[in-house]
Amino acid sequence: MKAGTNMKIAGKTVYVFVLLTITMVMRLAGNNSSVLVMTVGNSSVLTCPLRGNMTMLKWTITPKAGGPCTLVYRVDTNRTHRTNCSDNIDWTFQAGLPPALEIRQVGIAQEGNYSCEMATTEGNFHDTYHLTVLAPPRLSLSCDEQGSPVCEAAVGKPPAQLSWLPEGSSPPEEKCHDNGTVTVLSKFMVCSPNVTNVTTCMVSHPAGNWSQSIACCPSEKTNTNVFLYACIITCVLISITLLAVICYFKLYSGRPCHKTKPPEIAPIHSQQDDTMEVEPYTTYVQKENVIYNSVSDLTVGQNLPQDLCPGR
Repeated sequence: MKAGTNMKIAGKTVYVFVLLTITMVMRLAGNNSSVLVMTVGNSSVLTCPLRGNMTMLKWTITPKAGGPCTLVYRVDTNRTHRTNCSDNIDWTFQAGLPPALEIRQVGIAQEGNYSCEMATTEGNFHDTYHLTVLAPPRLSLSCDEQGSPVCEAAVGKPPAQLSWLPEGSSPPEEKCHDNGTVTVLSKFMVCSPNVTNVTTCMVSHPAGNWSQSIACCPSEKTNTNVFLYACIITCVLISITLLAVICYFKLYSGRPCHKTKPPEIAPIHSQQDDTMEVEPYTTYVQKENVIYNSVSDLTVGQNLPQDLCPGR
């Protein structure tokens, strides 16, 4: 925690030092300059100090990206003129005060130098503002496929500083965008069953400080709980299966059998029936043949004419 606090203080100190350096360089160069720091989405009013009676006021804006913008106000005609200026930059008038320049909902595109030139009865005077626009990063915290926490501070300007609690991370990765913002990515690398599985990502930025916590790293307690839940689910499934099998057998094993009447079959006239009808005649014929054969044998043995056989 102490390391994270020290990092925040160091980041702010460096940023303030840079702004003061810019201011001093401009003052040494002979310009009456001021450093103005704004956050994206905020509004501000820039004034040009009045010296004597003003006859004309001119603002010249030189952004870091794009062409210059000019706004002119003439007191004698009470008219204004503007060239190549965005809609969120315009004049604002208040009673008893000289016209001022209003910037509504400032964006990164408005960052640059704002110079005013005032013509008065006492001479011409110049003032310059150096506008710096801060873009707060979007903080997101997630778990990767390996279960390690990943912290991302997206599209911040200047780049955000990331730290972890407990300490332990890989070197941060930075991705620069065309509009001057930077996305910073950091991964927590000290996942261990002996370390708490809740990690906190802390973001330090000139526009503010943020933090988020997440539980990604597996711990010994988490592994035990997962094993316990798996055992409970397995036992429940086995119990349900056994109950289903028992109910099935109870439902179908005790059902009475209903005898069904067999279908009527037409009588079939088989060859055996014909044999039974012919069999008495066949027996009779066989008996007659035996008697005849016996008589024939007797007649031949006695050399008698068959016509004189007794009993005929």
